Amino acid sequence: MPINLVLLRLFGGIKTRVSGEENIPEGGCIIAAKHQSDWDVFAIFPYTGRPAYIVKKELMRLPFFGRAARTLDCIEVDRSKGAKAIPLMMEQAHAAVARGCRIVIFPEGTRRSPLAKPEYRQGIGRLYAELGVPVVPVALNSGLFWGRNSLLLWPGTAEAKFLPPIEPGLAPDVFTKRLKKAIEPESTDLILTAVDRGLARPIDKKLRQAIDDARQSRNQA
Repeated sequence: MPINLVLLRLFGGIKTRVSGEENIPEGGCIIAAKHQSDWDVFAIFPYTGRPAYIVKKELMRLPFFGRAARTLDCIEVDRSKGAKAIPLMMEQAHAAVARGCRIVIFPEGTRRSPLAKPEYRQGIGRLYAELGVPVVPVALNSGLFWGRNSLLLWPGTAEAKFLPPIEPGLAPDVFTKRLKKAIEPESTDLILTAVDRGLARPIDKKLRQAIDDARQSRNQA
């Protein structure tokens, strides 16, 4: 287990549970994960073999993160280049797969609050079409215990779940719908299960409404 997760457990009371690793195929693939917390990076890492994380270029300039990221074959995305950023990302991604890496991407591009409306970006669809490898969706509930842009840690068990891979060769729009349909309901289930077990953190009005709405949608499905 990465030292980061050990420290989170010792000093923050956040335990880690990961399941579904049998769904990760041998060889090249894309691992596409929900993103709610920095925990996600540490929790997924032990199951990726030789990972190549797709990260914003500005993160590569950070003294410690940047140095570590370069040892992990990270793929830089320079958003200042606009439309030119995608071809450059693809070039690096092809090279990473050729080296035997598994590409790790957070399809929404940034951390999202638990149960927030999903906003998947175009990059994951283009990456899927370009590389022609399976995509393993990952659902999680980590934002309940370590929120985005927050220094507060709440005790509990953060969970990530690798889901069955999506085969290559689908039309990009069909693929994106499949990806959302895999990740979003499973992430919601992980969140609601954690809520049912009891949370140490307070639940504010916004999160309570989101939980109630999620329960109602699940009951109507």
